[in-house]
Amino acid sequence: MQLDGRRIGPDEPPYVIAELSANHLGDRARAFEIVEAAHRAGADAVKLQTYTPDAMTLDLEGPGFSIDDGPWKGWKLYDLYDQAQTPAEWHADLFARGRELGLTVLSSPFDADAVALLEGLDAPAYKIASFELVDHELIACAAATGKPMILSTGMASPEEIHQALAVARSAGCGDLALLHCVSGYPTPAERMNLRAIQTLAGEFRAVVGLSDHSLGRVAPIAALALGARIFEKHLTLRRSDGGPDAGFSLEPEEFETLVADLRCAWSALGHGRIEPSPEEASSLKVRRSLYVVRDVGPGEILGRDSVRAIRPALGLPPRYLPDVLGARTLRALKRGEPLRWDDIEVVP
Repeated sequence: MQLDGRRIGPDEPPYVIAELSANHLGDRARAFEIVEAAHRAGADAVKLQTYTPDAMTLDLEGPGFSIDDGPWKGWKLYDLYDQAQTPAEWHADLFARGRELGLTVLSSPFDADAVALLEGLDAPAYKIASFELVDHELIACAAATGKPMILSTGMASPEEIHQALAVARSAGCGDLALLHCVSGYPTPAERMNLRAIQTLAGEFRAVVGLSDHSLGRVAPIAALALGARIFEKHLTLRRSDGGPDAGFSLEPEEFETLVADLRCAWSALGHGRIEPSPEEASSLKVRRSLYVVRDVGPGEILGRDSVRAIRPALGLPPRYLPDVLGARTLRALKRGEPLRWDDIEVVP
């Protein structure tokens, strides 16, 4: 797929998205600081979330409208979204700042109004959050723009993923990616199920990646080895500042290390062909080969007392030892000479 001029796919380097989410803590200046930190850390993109609390839920209490467990226990849904939203009036300046920095800015819309706002800002792509994967109206609305789409698959069944992809494609989206996601905040390593990345790539034939809510940097590196090429991770200035998403976010230095580690791991994957690397050229010279280990005269029959496989690799390869044993020398050979075919006559 193409995203804002970048090719993304199995043979392309990792594409790293810094998730701003609610880590701005309602402070516009802090939001800009996080965008700039994402740029310094080497991220390819920063992602916003575009919604209002009224687009997400009703201002009610009681069953379903109040959170009973998890990191947001005790919150009303409405109050959580009210605090966590990125105000619409910030968006234009955040997009502009990203472009000044050469950093792609994209967003997760949560309703048609959000898509319209983002279209007005010429958003280069859309991200559908895991919780919205079953909202076919939203998916169709974003897909109708013709922009690339990234869909997170947290909580989803295979049938729900197939349905979401079918809606997106039928509505006009050609460039699609799926992110493996576990919608736990945070997600313990043993619950990450990273092998699902291979299942996504095989069953849905899409570009795949990881939306990561685990602690630390191990899961993305493992995901890269399993085929993930898009990586989304929350970024905050300091976890100690708190906020709804702080506990599973990386600080700038950690994010920078993650980006460097992903790019190093990508380089280490290599081309996959089995062949000596340029770095092994000098080592090839120190392999074993067949040498004369005592002085022998012309016409002598070579035995184990006169030929051995030793280092370096200037003689015949060791696999020819059975042919050489019992061969007759054609000239005098000194101890320490590499053995060659023109030195001997193989006796039938």
